[in-house]
Amino acid sequence: MSGWVPKRFWTDAAVVPEGEGFAVALDGRPVRTPLKARLTVPTRVFAEEVAREWQAQGEVIDPSIMPATRLANAAIDKVGAQREEVVEMLVSYGGSDLLCYRAEGPEALVERQVERWDPLLAWVHQAMGAGLRIATGVMPVEQTEADLQSLRAPVEVMDPFELAAFHDLVVLSGSLVLALAVTEGRLSAEEAWSLSRLDEEYQIEEWGEDEEAAEAAARRRTAFLDAARFHAMLTPRRPKA
Repeated sequence: MSGWVPKRFWTDAAVVPEGEGFAVALDGRPVRTPLKARLTVPTRVFAEEVAREWQAQGEVIDPSIMPATRLANAAIDKVGAQREEVVEMLVSYGGSDLLCYRAEGPEALVERQVERWDPLLAWVHQAMGAGLRIATGVMPVEQTEADLQSLRAPVEVMDPFELAAFHDLVVLSGSLVLALAVTEGRLSAEEAWSLSRLDEEYQIEEWGEDEEAAEAAARRRTAFLDAARFHAMLTPRRPKA
């Protein structure tokens, strides 16, 4: 029916243990994904985040303020069904990583890129064995298959929930290296987001900021920080070596 909106029909949203995971129930009825699967997540802390989103809803349900629920839906309905394709897509970002493409000028921007991005490339080389090549200007540079496989290793071990959060870190920043720096504890999410915006921030300093672009950037920043927070909630369950 035209004009129909989903309205709140429950009083209490609660976390319920289910198998090896945790489900969210609305007055005892399980939350389901858009494809009607039971919304069951791996950790209690993330399930509590999902439950908080449902509990915080007003009379009319607003999916735009439910990022944890959206991530869980994506992990269950989409990523789980095509996990290898998602891994491949995310690793492919290493072949054109933001940190590998440098400006030819002005000199101040070039120096800023060297100062702030080079340490991350040095880290990923030392920590993961990926010696990524740097390109200047518009000409692409081809990374070696060995280097891309080195970057693939920490992505390959992620389950669909971690991958769903990691996907947002990679796509929003344009950098596999920055996303890995966050999930491996090398950078905070705020630090990584700032580094991903280095070129844009330089242009803002020079020419000022467009209001519409600023609003879009703020939304992307919030989504990036949410993704980092959710990944951290989902990751501790993996046994440590």
